[in-house]
Amino acid sequence: MNRGLFITFEGVEGSGKTTQARALAEWFEQNGFPCILVRDPGTTITGEKIREILLNSENPIHPKCEVFLFLAARSQLVYEKILPALMEKKIVISDRFADSTYAYQTFARRLPERLIAIFNRFASAGLKPDLTFLVDVEIPVGQARGKCVDRMEKESTSYHNEVRNGYLKLAHRSKKRIKILDGKKPVDELKKEVISYVKNLLIRKGYRI
Repeated sequence: MNRGLFITFEGVEGSGKTTQARALAEWFEQNGFPCILVRDPGTTITGEKIREILLNSENPIHPKCEVFLFLAARSQLVYEKILPALMEKKIVISDRFADSTYAYQTFARRLPERLIAIFNRFASAGLKPDLTFLVDVEIPVGQARGKCVDRMEKESTSYHNEVRNGYLKLAHRSKKRIKILDGKKPVDELKKEVISYVKNLLIRKGYRI
């Protein structure tokens, strides 16, 4: 390996993806693997300021403006945090990444897929995850778990159903990379599934575990 591993977690609001991302980061640290955990959008100073704009429910944001803000935050995250860590052969775990743009903006907002894909590749330096976990739950389940206070969470149920459909469509396209997890399962059971997939990835990539 000439770089570290890049693992991402995706899912609708309230899916439990953040809990699993944090649990995996803790597992890597406990087992002596250098690892960083980031969130998209966010983590960098610039990204966190953009995140505040994007999630503030008082901000009316046009879908085209929205996608560019997400991409801007992602680009800063990639160049400031992710790429340097990967070059140091660290393992990077990201709570959301480029797949979320497809689900939330391209599929659910009906923005042009080919054009947004080009912008996405440009913003993320063409970086693709080695492994992605899609923590899937039905929208009412996720909404019951969440606080539904930010701008994205307050979107209509029909919008969030489209986001979920977008994720599932993407997972069907990329079966080797994207592993679908049942978000209704207990947290510890999901953690075991995640670690099992990750161990297989580590072995394939030549890591000692």
